[in-house]
Amino acid sequence: MRLLAVDVDGVLTDGRMVLSDRGDELKAFHTRDGIAFDLARRAGLRLAMITGETSVIAKARGAKLGAEVILGARRKGDTVEALLAQHELAGEQLAFIGDDLLDVPALQRAGLAIAVADAAAEVKKVAHVVTKHRGGHGAVREAVELILRAQGVWAKTVRAFLLEHGAR
Repeated sequence: MRLLAVDVDGVLTDGRMVLSDRGDELKAFHTRDGIAFDLARRAGLRLAMITGETSVIAKARGAKLGAEVILGARRKGDTVEALLAQHELAGEQLAFIGDDLLDVPALQRAGLAIAVADAAAEVKKVAHVVTKHRGGHGAVREAVELILRAQGVWAKTVRAFLLEHGAR
């Protein structure tokens, strides 16, 4: 895998859209998924967040995680095709994590299609892997570990992360 692309709502979040009394949208993200983005980047993966929404929250989270953010992507299959072309990659080099019907076309184009544990049945049906964790509860962290272990770089990547953060 050279590119990891993830849906936002239902994958990086639990899928709920909470509104404040002023109408502001709120989303919760799991810190382990944030660390997973760091580990994936250290291992040489390109990162993208693809959402059908036009959320400033997703844009801000993507900037913090160092991921390319594509907003308003209602045709995610076409979006991942464009992303692959932009980075001169084949579909086999893409891992995509999704949870709902809009993600099916992207999952069908991915070399590694991953559904979160609480994904729609149609999504699980096209996935190569279904995580044990639900969306917004560490599913991305689980998927990144799976990918990096398969590539044989998990232990080295974790060691480098821990050294940078003061472990011995």
